[in-house]
Formats: sequence, C-alpha cells, structure tokens
Amino acid sequence: MSRPLRIQYPGAVYHVTHRGNERGLIFRDDADRRQFLVLLSRSLVNYDVILHSYVLMDNHFHLLTETPLGNLSEFMRHFNISYTNYYNRRHDRAGNLYQGRFKSLLIDNEVYLSAVSRYIHLSPARIGGMQDKDQVERFALLLDYPWSSLPGYLSTQKRQDFVTYGPALEEYGGDTPAGRAEYKRRLGIDLSEGLVVREKIIGQSIMGDERFVERVRKKLLPDKNDRERPAVGTIRQHKKKDDLLRIVAAKLEEPLETLLHRPGLPRQMTMDILYRYGGLKNPDIGALMGVDYSTVSQGRKRLRERVAADAKLQKLLAELEYLCR
Repeated sequence: MSRPLRIQYPGAVYHVTHRGNERGLIFRDDADRRQFLVLLSRSLVNYDVILHSYVLMDNHFHLLTETPLGNLSEFMRHFNISYTNYYNRRHDRAGNLYQGRFKSLLIDNEVYLSAVSRYIHLSPARIGGMQDKDQVERFALLLDYPWSSLPGYLSTQKRQDFVTYGPALEEYGGDTPAGRAEYKRRLGIDLSEGLVVREKIIGQSIMGDERFVERVRKKLLPDKNDRERPAVGTIRQHKKKDDLLRIVAAKLEEPLETLLHRPGLPRQMTMDILYRYGGLKNPDIGALMGVDYSTVSQGRKRLRERVAADAKLQKLLAELEYLCR
C-alpha cells in the first residue's frame, strides 16, 4: 500500500497525530507533558503555525493545526526532534520515540473544523477504561481532563496563549458565552451518539466535500499518478528576496551588509522576514548569510523571545510586517 499523500500549501489545515514507537509511552509524567507544551508553543511561534486544538494521551497526541506558510513537515520535524531530544535526555534513553512518520489529514476547515476539534477533544473519553462508566461520569471526566485545549473552549479563564479558539466556535455563534455553551452541549451529544469522521476521509489524506476534494486535485495535484509528491502547489505568492531586503534595510536604516552578515537584532529580523514573507527555508537563509541553518532557527527563536518582552520591538516588527505583505 502506498503512503498517504503529504499535501502542503499555505493556509492548509490538518489533523495531525503521532504515536509512540511500538505504541509505547511518550509521556511518563506531568513534567513530560508540561515540557511538550513548552516546546510546542515555541515551535508554533518559530514556524508561524496556528494551533486550534490539541490533546495529549499517554502514547500519542492530536493537533489541529493551520499552516499559513505551507510548512507542516518542517514544523513537525523540528518539534518532534526537540521533544525527542528532551525525552531521551531526561529518561536516559536513545533512539526513536515515535512510530514512523507523523500522520496528517488535510481538512476542509470551512466544513469540518469544528467537527475535528470536537473529535480531538473527545479522545480521553474513547480509551478503554472509560467505556464502562455511565454517560454523566464520562462527560464529567472529559471536562476535567487537564491535558487538552478543551478547558479554554469552555472558559476564557483557562485559556492558553498558544491556542486559537475563535474559528472552531464560529459555527456556534462565535467566541461568546452562548457560543462556548453550545460547543459544550454539542460535545455532550457527540459523546452520547458518537462522532464519526473517518467516513469523510478521501484517499487516506483529505477530509472535505466534493468541491474541496476537486479543488485539491485540480490545483494542487496536477499529476495524479505521483502518489509520493511531498508538497503541491503554492497559493499565497511570496515577495522576492531582493524586494524584502530593500524594505527591511529602509525600515531599520541599516546597510545590507549588516542585515546579512553582522550578528544581532537586524539580522534576526531579516531572517524572520525572509522566512515568513519570502518563502525561504532556514537552509536557504543560512546559505545567503553564510551561516548554518541552525543559526537561522536559533536567531528567529531569540527574536520571538525578545519581541514577547519588548513592546517597542513588537510595534517595530508589526510595522515591518505590514510593509512586507
């Protein structure tokens, strides 16, 4: 059997899952779970990925992600390596933590975003030990499950800043008390009646109606016989590298030499702009600047850390981003 397609394009939404090697544990305690979320939140920022929902189980996890840059594989590779390195160091082990490559299902977010979000949040209620409990007890335990984005969907006081809650609530009237209450009510119905999403999956890779599937086939998969094509099509047009460099140089009032070759904040901002608005990957930016790709990754990470703690820098970066759109 051929492997499912890995379809990537800017703005795509995915249900991502990954299991432990030989279905083994990927979390041994809450310290592991907390560090998983720390590394996840950092990777989301570094790769400009949006997280709509998540749940952590003992031997696997679910993510509902959106990729404005069409970079799911790069994001997941970095994140999985980061957590594996942490886990192996802490537990004095070596080798693969995960079983094979991660699974990703391309979602028609206009139709199925909320359904997949609810399906992910129901995961703790689907494990074997829950099946013997009555409906009321199962629902109560589900609502109290701590390693999920569900609490933030039901109460704004329990929200996490790396999760985006609004889009999945739009179907119920938006991110309002009434919308959150309706999401909770719908979740209770799903638990009672069962929420089946697998029947909507086409070719192991796509969940969408006929129009969505046809759009993917025509625009993103011109060669239907190429079943292993890893990335298909580009929807959002990136700006030319030279145009972006001119914009950054003018805004920061720095010469090109500083932007490309002198360590510091201007170069970090240039790295970030080239990645997000020029479509360049970390190795491409590294080659341009004469540094290793890991230097680019670390530079962009340090920039985000500085931006988070500096209001003036936040304003400057926002102005620069506006000019680069």
